[in-house]
Amino acid sequence: MHITAWVHHQPEEHALADMPDNGRHAISRVRHETKRREIAVKRVTQVAAHMARITFGGADLAGFLSPGFEDHVKLFWGDVGRHYTPRRHDAAAGELDIDFALHDHAGPATQWAAQAAIGETIAVGGPKGSMLVPDDFDWYLLAGDETALPAIARRLEELRPGVPVFAIVEVGGATDEIGLPSRAVVDVRWLHRGSAPAGTGTLLEDAITKLALPGGEGYAWAACEAAAARRVRHALIEHGQPKEWLKVASYWQRGVANVHETLAD
Repeated sequence: MHITAWVHHQPEEHALADMPDNGRHAISRVRHETKRREIAVKRVTQVAAHMARITFGGADLAGFLSPGFEDHVKLFWGDVGRHYTPRRHDAAAGELDIDFALHDHAGPATQWAAQAAIGETIAVGGPKGSMLVPDDFDWYLLAGDETALPAIARRLEELRPGVPVFAIVEVGGATDEIGLPSRAVVDVRWLHRGSAPAGTGTLLEDAITKLALPGGEGYAWAACEAAAARRVRHALIEHGQPKEWLKVASYWQRGVANVHETLAD
């Protein structure tokens, strides 16, 4: 089987100038020491038909920090570097989980992930910083494709009990769905694109357009293919979502390598 990962390229900055300074919903950024570490494969787990989770360990993980659900680290294969979201970091166990989306037309990153052997080492850098979104909103909306699943799953695990959350995720089919445990009250909506190429349809924006959001103050976050991300952001703004409580990122772009885009006015 030929497999590849959609490389997600997250924006380095998230504008804070428009954030209201009222003590509530205070979104902040923290920076971390930039350090390149050598980590080793401890386990490989197939979490869905087209997603593998690699658990890394090693003494170099001492001091590693990843407090933000959308953090990104850079993994290195020689001169090739790609960004990934830390799915789980357990400082006590000295473990770091990275999820890889596996699909046709394999690139070097996913070719490696598909064949990773226990004990094999790789270099990792980052995170350079973390964007910390407080858990004091009345509700949350989390949306994206497979590349956003690590961040979405991680955020759902972190949110407080009882808070309403909409999770809208586009995947190939039912075998690509994963468990999304949470203490929050989560309305999960899986969108199956079937045989359509990833990043070409309008499933995410259509679902968001039709969504009836609750009252109160909510935070919306989404990440997906670049063109789809622009449409999703537009749909959320048209929905009335305040821009200061909205973040949409392009995690990959069809036909282009090493591209990232900050979606803002």
